[in-house]
Amino acid sequence: MISNPGKISSIIESFGAAGGSLISMLQEIQAEYHYLPRDALVLIAERTGLPLSQVFSTATFYNAFSLTPRGKHLISVCLGTACHVRGGPKITDKIGRELNVEAGATTDDLQFTLETVRCVGCCALAPVVRIDEDTHGHVTQKKVPAILKKYARGDKQDEDTKPQES
Repeated sequence: MISNPGKISSIIESFGAAGGSLISMLQEIQAEYHYLPRDALVLIAERTGLPLSQVFSTATFYNAFSLTPRGKHLISVCLGTACHVRGGPKITDKIGRELNVEAGATTDDLQFTLETVRCVGCCALAPVVRIDEDTHGHVTQKKVPAILKKYARGDKQDEDTKPQES
């Protein structure tokens, strides 16, 4: 059951209920709910005239979409070669212990989803952790609690990892 069907309807209507904007609709709903509720997919199919199977297949094709609730903050721990060699698995374990969640799962309070990824393209900063749109480089197990604490209280990015102005 959608907690706010009016919000879903307004998102669909903002695209003119055109099936050609399916991915954009799904992105906005994902941003609003942090996942794609089944009822939202049904509503999109009804309003756009697209077959539900097409809406569902698009929603399941892209990794950016999830059919299960995700946390407010998405934590992606890089396990590409450089990050793996420099301790990525230990960082994943530390984050999991701190949040009491396994990789691929979401905390009970829906604040964090922990996942591992193969490469985020920042090998020189290994090991790397991305939280939402922020990249944290040279992460150590010791730094993990402070990084997580800032997101838990809403401060976002760690001052040490902000891009430097030139």
